[in-house]
Amino acid sequence: MGNPKAFLSIPRKEAGYRPVLERIADFGEVEQTLNSEDRMLQASRCMDCGVPFCHWGCPVGNIMPEWQDAVYKGKWQEAYNILNTTMNFPEFTGRVCPALCEKSCVLKINEYPVTIRENEAAVAERAFQEGYVVPKIPKQRTGKKVAVIGSGPSGLAVADMLNRKGHSVTVFEKDESAGGLLRFGIPDFKLNKEIIDRRLNVMKTEGVEFRNGVTVGKDIEAGEILDAYDAVCIAIGAGKPRDLPIEGRQLKGIHFALELLQQQNRIVSGATVSESERLTARGKNVLVIGGGDTGSDCVGTSVRHRAAQVTQIEIMPKPPETYNSDTPWPLWPNVLRTSSSHLEGCERRWNLASKRFIGDADGNLIGVEVVHVEWTKSPDGRLSMKETDKTEILKADMALLSMGFVHPVHEGFLDALNVKYDGRGNVAITTPFATSVDKVFVAGDAATGASLVVRAIDSGRKAAAAIDNYLDN
Repeated sequence: MGNPKAFLSIPRKEAGYRPVLERIADFGEVEQTLNSEDRMLQASRCMDCGVPFCHWGCPVGNIMPEWQDAVYKGKWQEAYNILNTTMNFPEFTGRVCPALCEKSCVLKINEYPVTIRENEAAVAERAFQEGYVVPKIPKQRTGKKVAVIGSGPSGLAVADMLNRKGHSVTVFEKDESAGGLLRFGIPDFKLNKEIIDRRLNVMKTEGVEFRNGVTVGKDIEAGEILDAYDAVCIAIGAGKPRDLPIEGRQLKGIHFALELLQQQNRIVSGATVSESERLTARGKNVLVIGGGDTGSDCVGTSVRHRAAQVTQIEIMPKPPETYNSDTPWPLWPNVLRTSSSHLEGCERRWNLASKRFIGDADGNLIGVEVVHVEWTKSPDGRLSMKETDKTEILKADMALLSMGFVHPVHEGFLDALNVKYDGRGNVAITTPFATSVDKVFVAGDAATGASLVVRAIDSGRKAAAAIDNYLDN
């Protein structure tokens, strides 16, 4: 380490966000960047711990101390090369990862971990700007053909790793452009879609074929795919949203979160949406039901639509704002997470369960009745919920259901393949990443349920290794 005591003298410094009044006027990325000198100083705070818990906390096992040291010394290309050995798309995770590594950083004990996520984004951007990211076309092809169904982070990771091995990879994507929820789920104010296109262009030059706008199981029969390819990888994500089947669910103005987010992302990309199909929060009282990241994205989108009021409710109790003794370091802390969207104007409430949607005579949503709930913890740590007799009606012209996803969509491709499902409705895994159908593998949320981008990439890398091993035998 060039400066082994930097963590004692250099405070944590985050890039921060663009001013609120500026950023809510557009869908540009909200996060700012530090200059190179400040970024190098932040990297110097890495302690080069004897046991790098950051490495342990990262799903893909990024080698934090080594590339932090390279950044500190201004060796940006070396930093990228080290990072690229474990992470295919640092430009994605550097923007949207919740940074499990930072939560397990030794400096997190005092609440000021190394700015690993921001450093990662800075390394990736420097690599693209200075030309370190160049297409690496395989010198030889194996003659084996692999179909990857789905182009989200897991599918892209599978395709990237198998293409490096010399296999011919075709990625099938049902939407008009590749990227999965990176493109159509995560708002542009968190991930500009040019960042995705930049990486896709590299992969295309390297030989990966993308067939967009093709729904396998509809436009192409599942059997055709099995006959035409030596291996198939399911990477369609967990696309079945959790519904809220209570009284009044049929009222106009109630939408799944992704209905709003996907449409808005398409509009930002230049798509035209008719007035009758346009979902807008402008002038409305918006109620976001669900307290996770997708709900936060709905908040930020609604604010940019100029909603009259945005309220986000969560059935779970409010987490502690800082330290939580139930999840001590180096575990992922269950504490209150406040996103840039929350800071833009949103009322957040906890311990509320939705009982019924209320409509007017024309079938339009006008409110939601909620009941206050109480949570108790058993001796073994399990939480149980009990409704109280306290209810209230929240005014709402638009309700966005953001309660997570239950499992991949079964209808179509999966049912046609006749794959087996596990008890939660995900694609069941037999041997590592293999399904019940010969030569068909699975990666990402389709196997695990909805999770993080970084975990999807990790799953894709491991699935690719399993497929490569299968093709070699």
